[in-house]
Amino acid sequence: MNWPEKLMTFLKSVGWEAGHPDLYEQALTHSSFAHERGQRRSNNERLEFLGDAVLELIISEYLYTAYPYFPEGKLTRLRADLVCEASLARLAFELNLSEYLRLGKGELMGGGASRPSLLADTVEALIGALYLDLGLERCRQYVLELYMPIMKELQEGILRRDYKTLLQEFSQARYAVTPSYRIIHSRGPDHDKEFEAEVVLTGEAVGCGWGRSKKEAEQAAAKEAWCKLTP
Repeated sequence: MNWPEKLMTFLKSVGWEAGHPDLYEQALTHSSFAHERGQRRSNNERLEFLGDAVLELIISEYLYTAYPYFPEGKLTRLRADLVCEASLARLAFELNLSEYLRLGKGELMGGGASRPSLLADTVEALIGALYLDLGLERCRQYVLELYMPIMKELQEGILRRDYKTLLQEFSQARYAVTPSYRIIHSRGPDHDKEFEAEVVLTGEAVGCGWGRSKKEAEQAAAKEAWCKLTP
């Protein structure tokens, strides 16, 4: 599949009625690809800058309207969770962005297509492209549709950085394997026990963490592994 076809396939998969496909082409073009072709300005960095600001406005307005009794401090914390790298990377994995990125050879060989920070930046660049192409109202509509599963979690009161899911998506994209967990220690009496979990990837322990339950310990271990593997 050539690039124009690939771009149209992406736009069709996300359901965006794009008027200027060249903007989305730029949003999916990493600086490493542009530099290799002597087109240093034809990358997504400026769109990422714009998309970051547009996303923050859209999410701020949504939270302000949806939660009229929340104080400023709580709204700020919720916004930070919604626009953080982990949330954006989750959206990128759901959009299967790694299949559509244009990366330089070195970046591609280094696993850039599955690097959460790069994927998160690309989501912001796509939001910048949406804003320039369709204006704020349509951009808001598409962004909130994209965020719908995360917003539902927020409404149900379970919004958090699910590091086990993030680590699984990352490891499957980069290594084609699923991480496994095991409880390696416990301490305390039965009514107040703590557990230590270890997460194993490609045969090696990549993170450990303690928790009041086995699930909480596994989340802590996944978080340590995520932070270690995705600097």
